[in-house]
Amino acid sequence: MRKFTICLISVLFLAACENAPPKKAEQQISAIMLPETLLSHEFKGLMEKSVSMFERKRQVAVIEAIFERCTTPQRARRLAVLCFTKTLGSPFMPFDLAEIALAETGGNQLSGKAVSSKGALGVWQLMPCRAQSHGYAPKDMENDEKCAEAAVRELYTKLEMAQGNMDRAKKLYCGQGPQADSYLRKIRRVRQEMLAEMGRQTEQLAMDETGSRTR
Repeated sequence: MRKFTICLISVLFLAACENAPPKKAEQQISAIMLPETLLSHEFKGLMEKSVSMFERKRQVAVIEAIFERCTTPQRARRLAVLCFTKTLGSPFMPFDLAEIALAETGGNQLSGKAVSSKGALGVWQLMPCRAQSHGYAPKDMENDEKCAEAAVRELYTKLEMAQGNMDRAKKLYCGQGPQADSYLRKIRRVRQEMLAEMGRQTEQLAMDETGSRTR
């Protein structure tokens, strides 16, 4: 049980220590000793939230790497951060917002000025009427932050329509019919690409850690 407690503590404080130098982070974790009685329902809930935050941050690095294949490193970083911040407090993870951006405008350099043949606007391609339904002017969709906010609200609306089915919500984000079916297949390909990049990064991190131990 003691080992289990230490493992829980490590995950809980990983996000807080992420930006600290490795030695300092290790000291912060190992210096804190919690009694076994804290393994309560509330503590487990905190554990789950911490794991979720750790996963969110891990996704940002993957998104940034994938976005860099479409646009500049600076823009890739900014958009990846938006995928993180704008999904906080929502049912969505950064990947959910990122894959829509890639499916919509990945072939157009993730441009904020992108306009589809049907008039959809911005990185996340909101139709003007849908942007307005969420409190934004069509011109606002050129602003990446506002477009991301509108996209999260739109996806949430679709999630309610889909009764909690995330795949169907993303399909509805595009619309209905054959085009929406094709869109969902594209979304799934994007997700596989991101998962492959996550695996590559995890493997590289493991190799780096092994190398540091042998030096």
